[in-house]
Amino acid sequence: MEWKELCTAQQRELLELHLKLVLEANEHINLTRIDDEESAEVLHIEDSLVGLDEINASPEGELCDLGSGAGYPGIPLAVLSGRPTTLMDAKLKKVEVLKSIVAELGLSDQITCIAGQSEEISREKKCSFAVVTARAVAKLSVLMELANPLLQEKGHLVCYKSHVTDEELDHAKSLTRTLGMKLISDRQATLSDGETFRRIIVFEKCGYPMIKLPRHVGFARKKPL
Repeated sequence: MEWKELCTAQQRELLELHLKLVLEANEHINLTRIDDEESAEVLHIEDSLVGLDEINASPEGELCDLGSGAGYPGIPLAVLSGRPTTLMDAKLKKVEVLKSIVAELGLSDQITCIAGQSEEISREKKCSFAVVTARAVAKLSVLMELANPLLQEKGHLVCYKSHVTDEELDHAKSLTRTLGMKLISDRQATLSDGETFRRIIVFEKCGYPMIKLPRHVGFARKKPL
């Protein structure tokens, strides 16, 4: 389905303006490697909305987008789902740009932008989110570890992936009990360009982890479980 068919006229205008502002800002700060509007509509807006069904199936409450970068998938999902949303990125300069974009979109009451590492932020916002999204951020096992302390009980982690090896998925499954998470869905899709493959993998927080989380900043990636 064409992404524009999912939107009202007002939502479409917001998403188009968001993309325009991202491409303008990209001339001064590296927000995205995709710099032409036609490709960006597919690889940013459409791609973000591939997971909308999974977002709508998640418990009611706030959404957190890890490693949000240029605001994808967080801003399109916020616009179409209506959820209060936090965009989180480790790079302060990107977050400052995101804040200005969100303000220009008139969405500052709905969308909050935070700079910092998720391990640090999860100590301040423990169990605050109904759903956490991550697009091309890290391996599944790392995302599970980072998401658990942010998620409320029965909250969902929605992972946007391109290529997932059997080894990566099996490793994630082997850690579900340790991390207090369980795999609940795994769906594949191809974008309208006919060649971009996406896999939306969802885990649910089903209990307390068997290890203390969050670990120290960087441990999830540098010393993976």
